[in-house]
Formats: sequence, C-alpha cells, structure tokens
Amino acid sequence: MASRRARTLLIVLGVLIVLAVVAGLLGVQTVRRSFPQTDGTLQLPGLEHPVEVFRDAMGVPSIYAETMHDLLMAQGFVQAQDRFWQMDVSRHIGAGRLAEMFGEGQVDTDLFLRTLGWARVAQQEWDAMDTGTRTYLEAYAEGVNAYLGQRSGSALSLEYAVMGLINSGYEPEAWTPIDTISWGKVMAWDLGDNMDAEIARSILEKELSPEVLALLYPPYPADHPIITEPSGVVASGGSTPAVPDEVQPLLAAVGSRVEDLSTLLDADLEGIGSNNWVIAGSRTTTGGPLLANDMHLGIQMPSVWYEMGLHCQPVTDDCPLDVVGYTFLSVPAVIVGHNANIAWGVTNGGPDVQDLYVEKINPENPNQYEVNGQWVDMTLVEETIAVAGGEAVPLTVRYTRHGPIISDTYGPLKDTVEPTALPFRQRTSLELPADYAIALRWTALEPGRIIYSVLSLNQASDFEEFQAALCDWTVPSQNFVYADLRGNIGYQYTGRIPVRASGDGSRPVPGWTDEYEWTDDISCDRMPSVYNPPAGYVATANHAVVGSDYGYPLPNAWDYGYRAERIVEMILAKDKLSVEDLQAIHGDDYDAMGPVFVPLAAPAVQQHGGSR
Repeated sequence: MASRRARTLLIVLGVLIVLAVVAGLLGVQTVRRSFPQTDGTLQLPGLEHPVEVFRDAMGVPSIYAETMHDLLMAQGFVQAQDRFWQMDVSRHIGAGRLAEMFGEGQVDTDLFLRTLGWARVAQQEWDAMDTGTRTYLEAYAEGVNAYLGQRSGSALSLEYAVMGLINSGYEPEAWTPIDTISWGKVMAWDLGDNMDAEIARSILEKELSPEVLALLYPPYPADHPIITEPSGVVASGGSTPAVPDEVQPLLAAVGSRVEDLSTLLDADLEGIGSNNWVIAGSRTTTGGPLLANDMHLGIQMPSVWYEMGLHCQPVTDDCPLDVVGYTFLSVPAVIVGHNANIAWGVTNGGPDVQDLYVEKINPENPNQYEVNGQWVDMTLVEETIAVAGGEAVPLTVRYTRHGPIISDTYGPLKDTVEPTALPFRQRTSLELPADYAIALRWTALEPGRIIYSVLSLNQASDFEEFQAALCDWTVPSQNFVYADLRGNIGYQYTGRIPVRASGDGSRPVPGWTDEYEWTDDISCDRMPSVYNPPAGYVATANHAVVGSDYGYPLPNAWDYGYRAERIVEMILAKDKLSVEDLQAIHGDDYDAMGPVFVPLAAPAVQQHGGSR
C-alpha cells in the first residue's frame, strides 16, 4: 500500500513538473515571439531597393537606404518592431480613444482629450500639408503597417497577451499619418503646461494677500543668467486682473482634469528640467565646438525617446538624410542629434501660449456666446467615445472663437448662478456674467508645420538653414543650441508666441470683448537668437531667455536660473573644456538653491531639535 502511494505521488509530481516545464516553455515562447528580428533577411512589400539595418551592442539601429521612401519606411518598420505597443497607446492618447482599449475607466480622460481635439487639428494640418511632406509621412506609415501585416496578437508585442484578457476583441488598426501628427500635439501638451499654473494662481488669489502671493511667485533673480544677455531684468507683459471668487470652483475642477492628464503622460513630476550648452572651439581642448544636451521628460518605461541613425546612401538632393540622434516613437527623422554638418540640442522654452477665457453664455441658448455685445453661434462638433465592454458615450464639443469650451468635460455648470456685481478685481467695467464657461486658446490647437520643420532641420547644413527650418517650429517652444563643422555656435528660440492686446496671460480673462485678444505673433526674424557670442558659449536650462530690452513682452514659465547659474559657473571654471569636462557637468549634483534655502531653513531646524 505504501509503495502504491509513493508511486502515485511520484506520478502526480511528474505530471506537475511536466506541466510546469510546458508552462515555462509556453511563457518563454509568448515572450520571445514578440522580439524583433535583428539578423537575416526580411521581405517588406513596397520597398523600392534593398535596405540594411545594423544594430550596435546596445540594440540601437542604424538604417541605410537608397531613397527617402525606403529610409522612412524602414524607420517605421524598425520602430514598430521594437515598441509597437507604446506607439499604439500613444496614438490612442492623441486621438482620445483610450476607452476603446482599456474600458470604462478611461471615459473621462477621453472626454477631455476629445474636447481638446488634437486629432481634429492633426487632420487640418494634414489637409494643408505639401505633397513632399505627405509622401514622407505616408512612407513612415507604410513601414509600420508592413510590420502589422507580418504579425498579430502577442507577436506584435507582449502586452497584447495581457490585452487579450481584458479586451479580447481588440485589434490594432492600420497606422496613418494622422497618428503621427497627433502625437506632436501630445508632446506639446507635455511641454506646455502653463495653464495649470494659471489656474493655481487664480485660485490662490482668493485666499492669499498680494504680498504672500508675490513670495510664491517671485520675479526672476536679477543676478541670474539670461540666455541671450549677460545681465539684465527679464521682460514681462502687462498685468491681468484677478478672477472673481465665483469662478474658482469651476477653475478647480478644470485643474483636476488637467492634473489627471499630466499623470497619464508622466508630466507632473516636480523639478524636471532639461539642460544644454554649446562651447566654441576657442574654449575647448579639441579646438572645435562641443555641444551637450540632456532632455528631461517624465519617466516612462520604455523611454519616450528612441535613438537611431538614418543614412541615405548616397546622400543626394532626392535622398538628403544622414542623421543620428533621438526621435519620438511615431515620428519620422530625428528630433535631437546631428547630421554631417551641424548638431543641435533642445530644452523647453516655457512661454505662455495657453490662455483661458471666461465666455459669456446666452441664458436663452447655451450654444451662443457674446462677442462685443452680440450673440454669436458656437461651432458644435459631435463625438462618440467607444468603450470596450460598454456602451458608447456621446459628446458635443462647443467651440468659441478662442477654442474649445473645456469646462464642459469637468461636470455640468451650475444651473443657476446669481448675477454678481463683483468686478474682475482691479477693474470696474467688466462683471462676471450670470452664465459662463471657460474656453482654451492654445497655439497647439491651431494648425502648424512642425513635421515640415523637423524634416527641414534634419537636412540643414548651416546656421541660416537651421534658423529657416525652425521658423516652422510652432509648438512646443524650445531653446535650440547649435554647432557646425566650420566652428560656429549659436542659439535660436522657437515657437509661435502670441502678442496680446493687453494682459500677460497669467490668469483667465473676459472673452466677450476684444481687450485680451491675441493680435499677432512674434515674427520669426524677431525671435531671440545668438550667433558666435563673444563669451564663447551658450547655455540653457529652461531659464530666462531675454532681458528688459527685448522688443516684446514674453510671458513665461521660466525656471529661476539656479541650474543655469551652476552650468555657467562650471563652464567658466576652466579656460579650456574637454569632453570629460562636459561629462562632469552632466553628472554634477550640486544644488545651487542650497545656499539660498539652508540659511532660511536652519532656524526652524534648530528650533525643533537640531539634527535629530
């Protein structure tokens, strides 16, 4: 009897071991079947000529092709090989279609995203795009779709094995150029977050005195670096009246939804800041310019950046790319890097290009709003939010002349708001209307030419072509540093920066008059720029761009310059800098704010027990 039990236990144990081995093998197979093919030969329908893809020891791909079509098609294919899940989720963010992947929990996010309408703006840009740029985006999409044509399910990416458990009916759609363009809007949101500061400032004004508020929002330190000037006070716009108390609850609700999206994009981490600098050959041990850049975006896994090389062989007018650098998934060419002639780096420029307008709504018709004493019809856009495992949710987006009414997606407005005699503080002529809503005007919600700018930047061979390419860089605004093989260095500020009739964009403003309208943009030839500065370097760390003599008010969300102060200090510490010196600046962990805050904090520490 005992021996029989032992045999039974051995059989059961053997079966369990076999099942464990089989499960392990299936698990390994499931994981490995989504790995990219990195050697051998692949057949891609649509390629005009053979294309070579080499990967270094870190897996970074370099692509060599005879035509632009083949080069960008191969780029789309290789990026999809490595990170299609990331690309798929990203385009659903851009289109406001997360609920159709992940279900009811993403409906509120989709309502917000569809209200912003990134995909609608992307379609407008596509409709206005020149034939050449369209061809490049189509080639990239063709490459992504070639990958989709070869695989399905978990073979596309491991995450789809899990997706099958929560949404078994989901299948990725074909990639389109609209998916690429929409992602540019997502990154513009990630890098242009002054709206939440506008909301926060308006709410704080309700509780805090002007003196306390000035402590929370101090001016830029007069002794800190300015990118384009050695010294001076930064320029600022005229003041904007504060917002009535009655608007605060609605602003707070809007702010909560903004915070939700920032969390989704990993864009709400405090203290993130990018740095770049370029040193002239007169100050380097090599005798040539040295350019350094670290672009700090919200932490993601995998990274939002993707490193690669794109090489036409040979380089011709018809196939001009020969670049190495970092790009975003979904985007052809590279965003930051170098070609055979120039190198460039970026940090966020931080201008105020998002304005909130309090719109006066017709009490008799919620789809009309006032403009200079007249009721005007809103533009209505009907949307439908598809929901995995649930019923579709309808949405009507209301547009004013300033943009979408964003307060609609943060809960219904109060049915009755008592008319108030309280004016916008510091004014007596404008009263809060009985019925109101909040609209957003933002440069990214109006068609631009960012894709054209990226492709032109990749082909630039000198500073003049570099500047010309950046004239089309509408949003997000960036600080570009520049170096070339001729020994030149430079700097260019970019973006579409509005000129306001009055106000500085720091608070919501009345939308029913023309007093706070955008009257123009700062022209490209007036944007801040530096070429071969006498100091022999340019450094940017999200800090002040211009001084008091700049010809336009430049409302901003600039960093206070402590990182910039430290970078400049380390640059000036030596007569000649080496590559190793630049690496040391990258790795420096000294906090220049310490000498400011330690003396302030020390008494409180001592009062509460010293160093315990």
